[in-house]
Amino acid sequence: MISLARDDLRAVIAKARLAPSVHNVQPSLWRQTDGAIELLGDPSRAIPIADPQWRDWRLSHGAALEGMAIALAERGLQIADLAVEPPRPLSVTDPVQTIARLSLAPLDHRDSREPTATRVSWRGTFRQLSPDTDAALDRLAVACGDVVLVRGATAISHAAALGDRAGLFYLRDAAHRKELLDWLRLARSHANYHRDGLNAEAMSLGAIEAWGAGVVLGPLFPLLDRVGLASPLVSESAKTKSAAAIVLFHRPVGEDPLDSGRAFYRVWLAMEREGLKGCPISVLADWEVARTALAAQYAIPSTRQIVSVFRVGQPHGEPKARHSRIPVDELLA
Repeated sequence: MISLARDDLRAVIAKARLAPSVHNVQPSLWRQTDGAIELLGDPSRAIPIADPQWRDWRLSHGAALEGMAIALAERGLQIADLAVEPPRPLSVTDPVQTIARLSLAPLDHRDSREPTATRVSWRGTFRQLSPDTDAALDRLAVACGDVVLVRGATAISHAAALGDRAGLFYLRDAAHRKELLDWLRLARSHANYHRDGLNAEAMSLGAIEAWGAGVVLGPLFPLLDRVGLASPLVSESAKTKSAAAIVLFHRPVGEDPLDSGRAFYRVWLAMEREGLKGCPISVLADWEVARTALAAQYAIPSTRQIVSVFRVGQPHGEPKARHSRIPVDELLA
């Protein structure tokens, strides 16, 4: 039975917290007890309007769990036994939930470091496709069995248009729009700008663009939508069209999202190892119309489901590798 000293526990949590989470809500907490580490979930850190089945919340815990496995491996440790609590109906007012309990064992070797520190969502445009990028995409397709790569300008443009349709579908719901705004940090004066949520820097927005986003997504949205201005103002099409490829990440139907989340993080790190930056286009996986159309068009078997969609490529600009994260001591339950 292996227990970590407090400083070692803080260090692995610091690494694990670099994992992605939906809207960067960071719902995962950790506790060491009785020679095991427990992964806990905070239901108050969720997006129940956009994620009513709590699938993305649990997927976020899966990414955090994989982040913990990576952090442990770099210290010569591995997860020996993993006891997972099954998904359950939740409310944002529920107390903290136990997600999983893991015991540790020595690892025969220390795994090489994964690029967790440089992995960020790139929400800008991408450089023109090059032979090097093409080769990196080829290697990604071989390395990752859970992805389909959509390549070629026509196919990517089709996905971009579908993404804009999906985005509008959700933004036209006032409750969804309010929930999104609650997790946006559009001004540096926001108390949580470097702590959680999606800040202007992470979204590649200047000060004026960030202010405009708040206006467009606020009370003016219905009026702008009626006169046809909302669609061009919230469009992500130009950024998506600039991508070298669209990555359809799929997993078995009925799989626990905790397992899907672990695989999701591994795929994103595989992109990073190939020098590719990715940005999830979550609406394409969330909207049934888009998800079904993409699955049919790219012959994804009925036994698999699209869990997430990325646009990927070589960034046009220099990504900032700063992560907005909750302090480690607050993640220790």
